[in-house]
Amino acid sequence: MKKTILITGASSGIGKKTAKYFQAKGWNVIATMRTPETQKELTTLENIHVTRLDLIDSASIRNAVNEGIEKFGRIDVLLNNAGYGAYGLLEATSMEKIRRQFDVNVFGLMETIKTVLPHFRAQKTGIIINVSSIGGKMAFPLGSLYHGSKFALEGLSEALSFEMGAIGVKVKIVEPGVIKTDFAGRSFDFNNDESLTEYQPLIQKFMSSVENMFADSSPASMVADVIYHAATDGTDQLRYTAGEDAKEYMANRKQLDDTTFMQGMKDRYGL
Repeated sequence: MKKTILITGASSGIGKKTAKYFQAKGWNVIATMRTPETQKELTTLENIHVTRLDLIDSASIRNAVNEGIEKFGRIDVLLNNAGYGAYGLLEATSMEKIRRQFDVNVFGLMETIKTVLPHFRAQKTGIIINVSSIGGKMAFPLGSLYHGSKFALEGLSEALSFEMGAIGVKVKIVEPGVIKTDFAGRSFDFNNDESLTEYQPLIQKFMSSVENMFADSSPASMVADVIYHAATDGTDQLRYTAGEDAKEYMANRKQLDDTTFMQGMKDRYGL
């Protein structure tokens, strides 16, 4: 029987590449996004159902899940990919933006999982794959909001894996490094207040290094391949690292104490 994956944030980047990857492998795909009316390519592909899901709109989450089940009969894998990065000074960021970062990256993701769980429990099987980041295991400067949300994702995923065993469901975490997507544009929200002069040298040094960070990034198709492996390897493996830079960062983070690792980060980015 053909399997079905529901993907959040499928309009571009990792989500779109993964939708096309699974479709090419013979899966049914429920490709969800905030503005499905603007999607032209995925709607032309066989066995892909494009529909609306906004992580801060509960009704849209319920509708997308129900619509997908009605269309294909079941969901076998839930891929929580949608999210964005709020960076910059905590002191210069409004509480509205702080709450939105966690509403999208954490609370919306949890609500999507909760919405799918009755279906998974009834069929006694399912896989939840959460797209985290190396930023869920280590932090870059000026990323207190983004990294806070991804650290939360790592913790909730690991804890969730225990209780999911009771209903036959597996939890997986995919941790990409720097990927060639529009994250640094459309999905990147930077907050600053130039009147806070004490912080400006740090911001200038870090922002000058951002372009170099993305210069050696990996393609989104590579992450799609890792996601497919996580969905089909049949193991209880929890974490999957995606990208050579991610492997390097993660190895260093495991081997070095906090002081040494953080000093290395400062040296690497001229801080």
